[in-house]
Amino acid sequence: MHTSHRRLPLLPLPLRRVGLAAVGAAVLLGLAAGPAAAHAEVSASDPRALAENVTLSFTSEAESDTAGITELRVVLPEGIAPDAVTLKEAPKEWKFTATPDGYSVGGAALATGTDAEYSITVRQLPDAKSLAFKTLETYGDGKVSRWIETPTDGRKVDNPAPVLKLQPAAPGARPIAPSPSPTPTPSTPNAQPSSSAPPAPTPAPDTQRADAADPADTEGNTGVVVAAVAAVVVLGGAGAFRWTRRGRQS
Repeated sequence: MHTSHRRLPLLPLPLRRVGLAAVGAAVLLGLAAGPAAAHAEVSASDPRALAENVTLSFTSEAESDTAGITELRVVLPEGIAPDAVTLKEAPKEWKFTATPDGYSVGGAALATGTDAEYSITVRQLPDAKSLAFKTLETYGDGKVSRWIETPTDGRKVDNPAPVLKLQPAAPGARPIAPSPSPTPTPSTPNAQPSSSAPPAPTPAPDTQRADAADPADTEGNTGVVVAAVAAVVVLGGAGAFRWTRRGRQS
């Protein structure tokens, strides 16, 4: 008695090719779903609006196979002034420099493939829902990666800027008042001069007054009067002597 074994029919060649193509497409899709392109990120020690003395940590992924990152140039979002930011930690020998619209941090080139990580301290975060830190990455070979685009309406962008989403402010949180600038004290119209102030100069008295006579002039006038009186007396005496003499001769 013979037992017959039936073989399963093979798929036609065209169908087998279609199956192999489907498997290849699945592999490609899996590769496409892998890690995204390099980008920059930011996180906060206290991600709440109006939080004070917050540490912001940044990571810029290295995307060059031939050179390392030498500088990161950041444009601060509205509500954070450059003078309200200080460097907390950065790669060795990297320096922090404030710019009119943000800051830059950089120095000797990092090893090729090494991400740039640093942190700053912000005096106070603004009252906002999110903050975008537009970043330019410069490499030792002069290449610049621009992470400056901000997504709108939920759309994805090719070069997204680091965005920090903020939670609502803590109860009672208020914006920090700016440091008051010194203002001059207004003068009081009837205020008495300070004892330490030098006295106002007084005009020097006149050496001669219009209605006061000089003693020398007085003495001169007196001498003239006396001389005149003496002359009158002499002349009068001489006239009397002549008149008397004439009377006797007659």
